[in-house]
Amino acid sequence: MYCTEEDIRQILKTDLLAQLVSGEAVASPEEAQQLLSTIIEQAIADAGAEIDGYLAARYPVPLSKPPTIISKYAKDLAVYNLVSRIGAGGGDDRENNYLKRYQYAIKFLEMVAKGTVELGIASPSRQAATGFQMTGPPRIFSRDSLKGM
Repeated sequence: MYCTEEDIRQILKTDLLAQLVSGEAVASPEEAQQLLSTIIEQAIADAGAEIDGYLAARYPVPLSKPPTIISKYAKDLAVYNLVSRIGAGGGDDRENNYLKRYQYAIKFLEMVAKGTVELGIASPSRQAATGFQMTGPPRIFSRDSLKGM
């Protein structure tokens, strides 16, 4: 995972977090918090899968030590996943901000996948793409061995 539940809880305001579980049947505040944790963890997992989908073209995924920019965009994707879950989609400035951050994250990941942006980490898959070499047994017939025939 490229971000944590705590990271997401720090980004989202309390009223928005409450909206995420408002339509669910929960008996207690503890149960609501447990459900909220499950929802946030799923959004984080979805964001990580989306990131890995783009990065797999150039890097081995999941990244063992992700750069800070990947963690930042993982938070943006996860927050957007949560906000879109409750149907928010552009009504106010806060929702538009989440959408824009999501769009910027996707644009960045597309550039990484195309190779126009580097993450600054080793890329074994890139080494394989730089050249091709083939070896085989020595030739039996050549110009020199067929001379005079």
